[in-house]
Amino acid sequence: MGSLNSGFGQPNGQEAGWVTRLANRESGGAEYQELKFTIHRKLLDRINLEALSSLASERARTEIRIAVAKLVEEERTPLSLAEKERVIEEVLDEVFGLGPLEPLLRDPTISDILVTTPKLVYVERGGKLYRTSVEFKDNTHLLRIIEKVVARVGRRVDESSPLVDARLPDGSRVNAAIPPVAVDGPLLSIRRFGRDLLQGEDLVKKLAMTEGMLELLKAAVRCRLNILISGGTGSGKTTLLNVLSSYIPENERIITIEDAAELRLRQTHVARLETRPANIEGQGAIKIRDLLINSLRMRPDRIIVGEVRAEEALDMLQAMNTGHDGSLATIHSNTPRDAVMRLEVLVGMANANMGVRSIRQQISSAVDLIIQTSRFSDGTRKITYITELVGLEGENVTMQDIFLFEKNGIAENGKVLGRFRATGVRPRFYEKVRSAGMTLPASLFQTVVEIGQS
Repeated sequence: MGSLNSGFGQPNGQEAGWVTRLANRESGGAEYQELKFTIHRKLLDRINLEALSSLASERARTEIRIAVAKLVEEERTPLSLAEKERVIEEVLDEVFGLGPLEPLLRDPTISDILVTTPKLVYVERGGKLYRTSVEFKDNTHLLRIIEKVVARVGRRVDESSPLVDARLPDGSRVNAAIPPVAVDGPLLSIRRFGRDLLQGEDLVKKLAMTEGMLELLKAAVRCRLNILISGGTGSGKTTLLNVLSSYIPENERIITIEDAAELRLRQTHVARLETRPANIEGQGAIKIRDLLINSLRMRPDRIIVGEVRAEEALDMLQAMNTGHDGSLATIHSNTPRDAVMRLEVLVGMANANMGVRSIRQQISSAVDLIIQTSRFSDGTRKITYITELVGLEGENVTMQDIFLFEKNGIAENGKVLGRFRATGVRPRFYEKVRSAGMTLPASLFQTVVEIGQS
């Protein structure tokens, strides 16, 4: 109660001034914010939120709505019915949700919410950034919302631990940074995922890949190839990982390992593991590597690593090489070749004293397929490479591209022009696909699909 009540503004005593200045409410004017927080403060003074928490959520919301409506009526500031309803809804958002962010979280077209300052909030729609009229009262208000998010998942954020990853109940990924590392005040980023899980066919409709590419990837997952999804931030790696995981048979035991649990698998037999940060004394941290090592004792059929970013790369490669075929993971890199080079660096972080050739031998024998995703200037996301690792030749990992996306230009409407092209190479795992009882037509490896024509 005390932390909720601290930092709220006091009425400025000039209620008459609010009559004209409330016209600024659409842009979150200071007077409107002051009115809203005054009502919120009075609400906290008058009701027992802890007692209401024992009620069913709908009943508790109804009780608080009635209390807020009474407080609004007591205010001497003239408000229309629509304005009163808006104040009531926003106070309810402060109590039950994430305050000013709630309208954005209810908008299914928004994929990212980026809070740079209390008065500067951007969203991403269709791959493009737009500034919104949403505002927080001040840094204290924004920090309170951040604390509310991280508390839900048992994490903390303070001066001794100013960086935090968390998730919302709907699976959205949250990252926050507060002073002293955030120079101008708290920073909040929310990566949202659609309420409805995308299917592979949805990615084909969105021109992220072709039907032939999808058929190849389905077969690769079902015949238990080890697949690495490579790409930059916001390029669609997690979305593609969710799609590919949907082709894992229902009768297999899957273990997912993530920094902040965001994968949403459709199968029943899924064991989810999540890292844990150190406590206030700097002890008790559980890293992805710890979880990966432990997962090997949990009898997994498949291991899915949300993102490989440190020394756990070595353990992942060893798991792939020792009977855990069909594992999936993502990595940050710009091309399949860069992904291999980054894996080399990450394995080196494990202090295993392995030579470069030994590391490359591990990579070439463990990883079967690298899928490269990219985000383009028009906001679209596409699979730009499907590349097979075929072995070690001398000191180098040999690779062959099976599908490519070739960008040809940009149309007048800003859309990217290009084509998906099969290279004509039949992958070496083709026989493995056939032995698993699946067939891929020879024509699949000869297709060319033009896209983006205006």
